[in-house]
Parts: sequence; structure tokens; C-alpha cells
Amino acid sequence: MTAHVLMVQGCTSDAGKSTLVAALCRWARRRGAHVAPFKPQNMALNSAVTVDGGEIGRAQAVQAQACGLEPLIDFNPVLLKPSSDIGAQVIVHGRPVANMDARHYHDYKRIAFDAVMASHSRLIAAYDAVIVEGAGSPAEINLRDRDIANMGYAEAVDCPVILVADIDRGGVFAHLVGTLALLSETERARIAGFVINRFRGDISLLQSGLDWLEHETGKPVLGVLPYLHGLHLEAEDALPRDRGEKSGALLRVAVPTLPRISNHTDFDALRAHPQVDVHIVAPSDVPPPCDLIILPGSKATRADLAWLRAQGWDAALAKHLRYGGKVIGICGGLQMLGRAVHDPEGVEGEPGSSEGLGWLDIETTLESHKQLHRTHGRMTFADANVQGYEIHCGVSSGKGLLTPFAYLQDGRADGVRSADGQILGSYLHGLFDDPQALRALLAWAGLRDAATVDIRALREASIDRLADAVEAHLDTATLERWLGITACVP
Repeated sequence: MTAHVLMVQGCTSDAGKSTLVAALCRWARRRGAHVAPFKPQNMALNSAVTVDGGEIGRAQAVQAQACGLEPLIDFNPVLLKPSSDIGAQVIVHGRPVANMDARHYHDYKRIAFDAVMASHSRLIAAYDAVIVEGAGSPAEINLRDRDIANMGYAEAVDCPVILVADIDRGGVFAHLVGTLALLSETERARIAGFVINRFRGDISLLQSGLDWLEHETGKPVLGVLPYLHGLHLEAEDALPRDRGEKSGALLRVAVPTLPRISNHTDFDALRAHPQVDVHIVAPSDVPPPCDLIILPGSKATRADLAWLRAQGWDAALAKHLRYGGKVIGICGGLQMLGRAVHDPEGVEGEPGSSEGLGWLDIETTLESHKQLHRTHGRMTFADANVQGYEIHCGVSSGKGLLTPFAYLQDGRADGVRSADGQILGSYLHGLFDDPQALRALLAWAGLRDAATVDIRALREASIDRLADAVEAHLDTATLERWLGITACVP
């Protein structure tokens, strides 16, 4: 017996593929199925460290959580992490293999597809059902040749496909019909039904459109999912749509939107906190007055450091610190706060060195070997545990390391604390996720007696809300048939 496979593709990026797969995974698990997520190819700068020591897209880690599983490299065998507008680091089975431009990666896809099919084979042998997420849109006809992310995979494994479209942004019927029109005959036949996502309003006013869509295409509408406000899910790549500005917030946080910002999910716990106003500062916006500035991770540290200077953030940081503000640097942000960043091997671009912002007494050298760790430890300046994950190529040295941010369970020291206590730096992503660590860091930043926020519990509740929406609004009988899970119900 091998697993039943069902794929979710979208008319556009951010149509809701990731959340629908997470929802279906939790719903199928509730129905008793041993289910796993899968994304053949992902392009994202938000990534996660797997239990088997590799790196996958963050969305697949969320989907694994929905299945009650630890993340594995097979859940996302090919991950592309953009380092420029035309190039990306190619990660296969959890490990980087090369930096490639789009043309070279197009030639490499034959090799990448072998990795995709190897992971597919292992998953269908180990699980009852595999729910697959496509990438972007299957109607990108310029990418059809050697496609491994959408219909190329679906045709190879012969699985049905659900097509999802976002009605909140308008044009939903044009998106669905237009996508079908651009598919080949065999690909069009593979579309088993539609899901309309993020609907708000009176569903009766939509019914005539749904009837027309089914008559025009001959495809069933499996359901209309409502717009679910207040979900706390880690984004695949897109930055948050909201700008914070909470009334009654007691602590103001500013985060620059670096061109190659990575793992901005680090700030989800802060954004969820009722007493914290997080402002994700757009390019060219003036850095706002705040209590805490956080320099995030970066896939191109030297390039983003130059961008920070060009945007005036070096002067803004100096003024912020002069008036007693606090600063945290995470991963690439930590490296930028040091004296220099060296890239002798050209790991992130042209070989060379860049002068750092100079606020921490460290220098960082980028190396080709990537550090991938899931870890935990104890803060050095507060009575609090911390846990997170490391994804970085940089190795830091210098006297600043003598006053670390934390000591980890394997005996290593992590990060830096400045002598004046105004600046913290850490290589740990997810350092705000532990409620104890969050409270300690907010107290250090100036928010005493902060409310307790458990972002992991909020994410779990959000996944349950998604599954509830599947149960209430989709054709579950048809889903059960496609996934073969009826017999798995206890």
C-alpha cells in the first residue's frame, strides 16, 4: 500500500496554498490518517532546521506541526533561498549544493527532480496520505519546461489537484478560468476542483458566480473558506500585511525591511503581544521613534549592510543609542553590529570585506559550511531559558564574545552583550518564541510586568481554526475519498 496523494496549487503566489495544506493536514490527522506534508520546490527566505539536521521552508515546518510530526528534509527536498534578483542558494535534501542564477538552475532541474522523486517515494511508503503544496502558479507558461514545482510533479505522480484562488484581492473568477485556459489538456483534466479563499461577506451574493464557474469549467467548487482574522501562522515568505500601531502599546519596536531579510517569523511573538507595537519599516521610510530596534537576519549580509547605510539606519542607530534605546541583532543583524564582515570565498556574492556598524567588538567571516542547529540554553543576563535554531554561514570572533547572550546546552556560548547593556546579539532564530525568554527580553527592553504570550500555543490554536474551517466549509466527503482516509477513522 502506498499513500494517497493530493496536491494544492494556486492561481497566484499568496493565494493560500500553504494555509490550505496546513488545514487539510490537521483535518486529515483528526480523521485518523497518518498524513505528511510535501512541497517539491520552495523559494523562500524563511526556513527551519529539521530534526534530521537539514533546512527546509518554514511553511513545511508549520504543516508538519499540523500533522503532529517533527519537520524532516523530505517534506521540502528543494529549497531556493534568493540572494539577489537573479540568483539563489540551492538547497537539496537540507544542504546547500551551489549558488545559481535562474538560467543555470533551469538546467539543474533534472537533477533536482531526482531529489524530489526520491523524497516522494519515501513519503508515500511511510504515510497513509501526502498533501502537497505547489509553488506560485501552474500557469506560468515560461516555466512549464522542466517544471518540478506544480504540474510537472503532479503529472509525474498522477495525482489530483485542487486549485485555490484568493477572492479578497479581487478577480477570483478571472484567476480560476484564466489559469485553466493556460494549462495543457492533460493538466486541465487533472484539476479536480476549486477552493475560493479569504471570503468575507454574504455568501448568498456569491452563489450565482459559483454556479457560473461550475457550468463554465465543468469543475466542482469544493467550498468557500472565510477570511480568518487573527491567525498566528509562520509565513512562507511574504512580510506581514499589518503595520502594528496598536492602541495602548507600551513598547515600540522597529525592524528594517532588509532587501534579503530572512526568517522574519522571528518577530511573530512580538507582533502577537498586546503590549508591543512592531513597525516593519518599509524601504525609504524614516526610522520611527521607538524603544527597541531589531536588525533581522539576512541572506546577503554585506549587501544588506550597505543598504542600511544608504537608508540612513547607521545614523538612526547612533541617535537611538545616544538617547538610551535598546538594540538586538539576530544572526545577520548580529554580524552587521560588529566591526567587519569578511567574505573571502564569495559565499554571499563578490569576495571581499565590509566595515560593520561597529557597535560590538566582533568580526565575522563567512564560510561555505552552513551551521544548522536546533538548540536551547540559558540567558546570561536574566533568569530565563531560551531556545531556537541556528542557520548561518558566519563564524564570529573577538573580545565581545567574552560577554555572551546565552550559554547553550552543548556548552557553546551564543551571541554578545555590549558593555553598556544596550545591545544584544544572538545567532538564535526564534529567540522570542519561548514565553519565559520573551518576558525577559521585554523586561530588558523596558517593558516591566509584560503579559505572557505563548506563540507556539497561538500557532497550534490557529491550525485548529483552519481545520475547523475545512470541516465547516469544504466538501469533506470528496476530500475523504481522494485521500482514502475514511477507513482510517478510529
